[in-house]
Amino acid sequence: MRADSPCPMSIEHYENFPVASVLCPPALRPAVTAIYRFARTADDLADEGDAPAAQRLDDLRAFRGELQATAGGATPGPRWAAVFAPLQRQIADHALPLPLLHDLLGAFEQDLVQQRYTDRQDLMGYCQRSANPVGRLLLHLYGIDDTTSLQRSDQICTALQLANFWQDLSVDTGRNRLYIPLADCERFGVAPEALLARQDSPAARALVADMVGWTRTLMHAGSPLVHTVPGRAGWELRLVVQGGLRILDRVALLGHATLDTRPTLGWTDVVTMAWRALRMRPAPAHRLQKARP
Repeated sequence: MRADSPCPMSIEHYENFPVASVLCPPALRPAVTAIYRFARTADDLADEGDAPAAQRLDDLRAFRGELQATAGGATPGPRWAAVFAPLQRQIADHALPLPLLHDLLGAFEQDLVQQRYTDRQDLMGYCQRSANPVGRLLLHLYGIDDTTSLQRSDQICTALQLANFWQDLSVDTGRNRLYIPLADCERFGVAPEALLARQDSPAARALVADMVGWTRTLMHAGSPLVHTVPGRAGWELRLVVQGGLRILDRVALLGHATLDTRPTLGWTDVVTMAWRALRMRPAPAHRLQKARP
């Protein structure tokens, strides 16, 4: 997991989740920022520095214990007071669902012990902890909790996480992490060892292209959520969705050769994202009717 986002309009980012953006409702900025600091600090414990995996796991367990204690009303300890003092206030003010915060920590711990994924279901189980809690926490703040919206949020967040993986293929393989499912590697005749060695080939590019297509389908499936989230937050979500799709465009424009190069977004991409965000329209009523079982 990494601090990166396809939405450069925000001040800070954790994964693809905008924090303290000019479009975020001002009343919710303290809560969103507190959640960000919590996730960012846990991410650093898992990934930054030279500590061995065992030490990182111990630190994450201590961090989890601090979450449990402060959520129960204990005074935050000195080590992470800057994280848990504001988070404690927001947990109380907004009744933040603690299981979602614990799920995020579970994903960081998983990164330290699991570097391969058997199939897409296995990988999506990881995304359920690493990405989907972010969207559900934000929907909680907006007071949205219907089943359809939660499902669409999960689709968007999973797609954003997957887009990061295909964008950062050269980075993650350098850390001996392979997020492309082994079943898909076998289907395309690409040895996992070749990907970890960053050996580009037509088969490897076809494999990445297939991952991009899968991710794009997920993003489009979740995108109607932008019409459910109200006001400025809905417009921010449009930019996040379009940012994820733009990352996938950039991967495709590289010929899906992200074993060699990590694509990035620039300000010209922001113009494209903004234009596409403006053009997002709800599906016509007759199409919605046909889609119902």
